[in-house]
Amino acid sequence: MDIQVIRAQLPTLVSGHMPRNARKFKFNIFDGQPKVSTLGFHIDPQPFEGKVIAKTDEAIVVKTGRAEFAVLDRTLITDVPDEGVEVQVTPYARRRFDGLRADTPEQRTEYADGVPYTVNTLVLGSAPARLPIPLPRCQELQDLVDQLEQLPAPDGFRRITHLLVDAGARDFTCVNPLPGDIIRTPPAIGFTVATAKFQGQVTVLYERGLDLYAVELRREGDLVERVDTLCFDSLGDTLERLIDDGSWRRIQVVTLSGRTPTRH
Repeated sequence: MDIQVIRAQLPTLVSGHMPRNARKFKFNIFDGQPKVSTLGFHIDPQPFEGKVIAKTDEAIVVKTGRAEFAVLDRTLITDVPDEGVEVQVTPYARRRFDGLRADTPEQRTEYADGVPYTVNTLVLGSAPARLPIPLPRCQELQDLVDQLEQLPAPDGFRRITHLLVDAGARDFTCVNPLPGDIIRTPPAIGFTVATAKFQGQVTVLYERGLDLYAVELRREGDLVERVDTLCFDSLGDTLERLIDDGSWRRIQVVTLSGRTPTRH
């Protein structure tokens, strides 16, 4: 979608849908690029509803408020609605392994004089996706967990664990040795995924001799591919190449009223 062309077209496209006394309008563009707050943090947009007021070859325009509009990249939307229908739009948002948005406040229980109470914590700019595995017993596994949870995916918006969530990672397994057993039983994290690129089990293993990592793909127990001698900063690129099909970028559009939309 050509952003400059859309910006030039917008005044004409929205002119018939503005209040008579309105002189300005606001708009958000959803083109698969991450949103950034005024403080410079990446943010995850909330779902919204509105009325489709215009369509072009590249975009659809949705009126979301009195003088507010959303522009959706037509190549990313799941359905192409007709003009005049009410729609619900859900742009991509990073998520956790439990299905909740990654910017959901984290809860923990603390105690005061033996009485429990719940604390909700939200760090601005933070959207963690914690791996659902036991507490590591050796430093090597802890390092792998930290790298998967904290290192960026190649798109620069997600962390590697968000990439795993978007690939449908589930059924996690973990080789969690004591420090003295890391040679006999190297630390590893395994899970299954289901994407257009690969369906099966993925294992990220620590290679003690080289102090590097390997990634294995297996299907029904058979080795499909193995990538050896990976530095920690290559994990994101490798996992994206092997299992990320890009479908997470799609913008979910559901018609709330009017005619049935055309499948896109």
